Amino acid sequence: MRIARRSVTLSFVALCLVSVVGCAGCNSGGSGDGENSIPTSPRRQFLSMGTAPIGGAFPVVGGAIAEVLNEHKGEIEWKVQAKGTNGSQENIRRLQQGELELALSNAAITYFAVRGGGTWDKKYDMRAIATLAPNVAMFVTRSDSGIKKIADLKGKRVIVGPAGAGFEMFVRPLVEAHGVSWESFTVLNAPQSVAVDRLGDGSADAAFLGGAVPTASITQASSTFDIFFVPFEPEIRTKLVKDYSFFHPATVPAGTYKGLEDDYQGLNVGSMHLITSASQDEDLIYAVTKSMWENRAQIAEKHPAGKAINEKNVARDTGTEYHPGAIRFYQEAGIWPKAAVENDTTGEAAENATEPAAQE
Repeated sequence: MRIARRSVTLSFVALCLVSVVGCAGCNSGGSGDGENSIPTSPRRQFLSMGTAPIGGAFPVVGGAIAEVLNEHKGEIEWKVQAKGTNGSQENIRRLQQGELELALSNAAITYFAVRGGGTWDKKYDMRAIATLAPNVAMFVTRSDSGIKKIADLKGKRVIVGPAGAGFEMFVRPLVEAHGVSWESFTVLNAPQSVAVDRLGDGSADAAFLGGAVPTASITQASSTFDIFFVPFEPEIRTKLVKDYSFFHPATVPAGTYKGLEDDYQGLNVGSMHLITSASQDEDLIYAVTKSMWENRAQIAEKHPAGKAINEKNVARDTGTEYHPGAIRFYQEAGIWPKAAVENDTTGEAAENATEPAAQE
């Protein structure tokens, strides 16, 4: 009787060992040499992409990128979700905190974030993935305001963008280079649509407007009342481009807006770009960059800003170091380092990006 029980116990143990060994073989993925080996399932990962409030370009562009990435997955079985946020500043903070994996940002705002400059309280360890569409902006005023140059903004009421958006980071160096201190005029905050109304009713003297060319708010203003496009001083414009890597020349063609009789020599004041944290996995960012590049035409079909994913623009230097995963892909694709290392001061890269981005 004892022998029989012992025999049953030993048989049960042997069966368990065989099962364990068999399961171990099943989990070995595609590394086995046998024809019956089972391939490993792709890595799965959820990726949150911060954008901005509804109404600007960021949510639409972010949505287009997310849709295309979800349609074209590589070895990583990702699920990308574009999330509405308050824009660049919140995106950078949430990337730092690990609450987002990807985000859109204005290159000027990221520039100061990685340096702990501007209004940032510390350095934020961000990395660029792709430079996207430029943001061409300018000061606009009523023709009867008496403002003919940026120096005339002193003592005036000037709308510089929505509260908390961080536009001060690129507007401030711009006006100060023209000899206008930030404290010498009354700073007003408002989104672009409201800015046009305030210019119209006289509660503001000038507004900094821009984004896509043509910009809807400038088109609205020029069709409602006579406006004047305040010019940048040529030598100061050149110096700004030299001093800040996020500034790039951009020309607005004559006739783009009612009353614009000559080409306007403007500025890209900070391209939209896709960023991530420095600690993000290199293989993941490599795969994301590769998928975006290989399917850039499909992104462009969903939003014109996708046209900026081109050889002259996507790896362009805007002052934020690129993530190693992105660099690795661009090197393989043959568009690094020339497009990223050479600082474009001719405006060619910005103008080849075609569709500028709304300020976020």
